[in-house]
Amino acid sequence: MGKRDKKPKQAAPEKPKETTAEFIASMASVLVTGLFIITFIVQAFEIPSSSMENTLLIGDHVFVDRERFAPPTKWVGPLLPYREPKRNDIVVFVSVDTPGMYIVKRIVGLPGDHLRVVGGDLYRNGEKLSESYVVHKDSARPEDDYTRYRDYFPKFPPPPGMDLPQEWILTMGSHIQGGEIVVPPDTYFGMGDNRDVSKDSRYWGFIPRANVIGRPMFIYWSFDTPRDQYQKNTIGDRIKFVVHVITHFFTETRWNRTLRMVR
Repeated sequence: MGKRDKKPKQAAPEKPKETTAEFIASMASVLVTGLFIITFIVQAFEIPSSSMENTLLIGDHVFVDRERFAPPTKWVGPLLPYREPKRNDIVVFVSVDTPGMYIVKRIVGLPGDHLRVVGGDLYRNGEKLSESYVVHKDSARPEDDYTRYRDYFPKFPPPPGMDLPQEWILTMGSHIQGGEIVVPPDTYFGMGDNRDVSKDSRYWGFIPRANVIGRPMFIYWSFDTPRDQYQKNTIGDRIKFVVHVITHFFTETRWNRTLRMVR
C-alpha cells in the first residue's frame, strides 16, 4: 500500500485589518483617557523655591495626586481613596495672596489645633514636635525683629515694613489665644521644611480647604536648577534655560532622585 497523502495545512485566517475609522476611534479613546488622567487625577508640578528643602529641591518635577483630597462623589466615591488632609501631609494648593500661583507646604495644623514656635521649634497643642524633616539653613543670622517674628511666632508682632498681606495683619490677632495661634474651621496651617526661609502660614495666614489641589506622589525628574530661575519670566530667559536643559540634560539631571516618593 502506498502512503496516504498528508492533508495540506490550512492557512491561518487573516486578521481583519483595522479600518481608518477604527484607528481614529482607538487613538481618540487613548487621547481622551490621557487627558482625563492629566486633568482630573494627576498633575505635573515643578518645585520653584527652596522652602521645602531637603524633602523637595528646586528643580524637582513631581506628579500630584488630585483625587486624594477631592470632594467625594456619589457615583465613584467608594472606588477612590478620598480622605481629608492630615498632619504632616505635603500638599499643593492655590496661593492665598497670589491668585493662580501654586504653592507646596507641609500641613502642621488642622482645624482646632493650637500652635506656637519657640526658638524655631514648633509646639502643637502644648507638645514640642520632633520634626526629622525640618532643616534650619539661616540659623546663624543675628536676632532682629524679623527673626523674632519667625522663630517665636505668634509672640511678637510683625515688624514695620514686613511685606505681609493686609488681611493677615488685620485678622491674625483674632486667632491668637494664650500666646498660640488657633487654626479655624475649614483651614490648615502650613509650613515649609526649610523652616528659616519658608514663606508660609506665618506670613500669609491659613490655607483654605477649597484651595488644596492635591498631594505630591513622587519625583519623576529632577534637574539642578538655579534658585532664581522661577523669577525669570521673559521669553529670552525661558529659551535660554530650555537650551541649557537640552545641552546639560545628562550631566545636571539628579538621577538619584528619579522616582523618589515624596514624604
